[in-house]
Amino acid sequence: MIRKLAIGFALLISGAGPSLAQDASEGAAIFDAQCAACHVVRDAAGQTLAGRTGRLGPNLFGIAGQPAGQDAEYRYGAGLKAAAEDGLLWDEANFIAYLEDPNDFLRSYTGDRGARSKMAWQVRLKSEAADLYAFLASLD
Repeated sequence: MIRKLAIGFALLISGAGPSLAQDASEGAAIFDAQCAACHVVRDAAGQTLAGRTGRLGPNLFGIAGQPAGQDAEYRYGAGLKAAAEDGLLWDEANFIAYLEDPNDFLRSYTGDRGARSKMAWQVRLKSEAADLYAFLASLD
């Protein structure tokens, strides 16, 4: 619990909180350019809302504000599974911090210095992550 509070405080003072301006249309462009090769956004009815057929990563439909590790068809790595078991929620701050450095985020969140993410990609700017979050949230 203390570790999670410390992460939340660190995110707050680092500026990764909800004060970032968000642009869902910019997030859509970023998703198409940088995320769609590995991720899809497909609703419960099977309609593809974004992305292609690539399934290197999990379906991101409904991820905003939800618990981590919920795509039953995806085989998550041990690091993300551990974070999900610890109660990781994909709120804006966690989402942004994860996209900035997935391995570092999982190591900090779980307290396991060996935790690793299966995702190697990172955002260049916090604003890109905030835009991606806004885009994904708009598809719910």
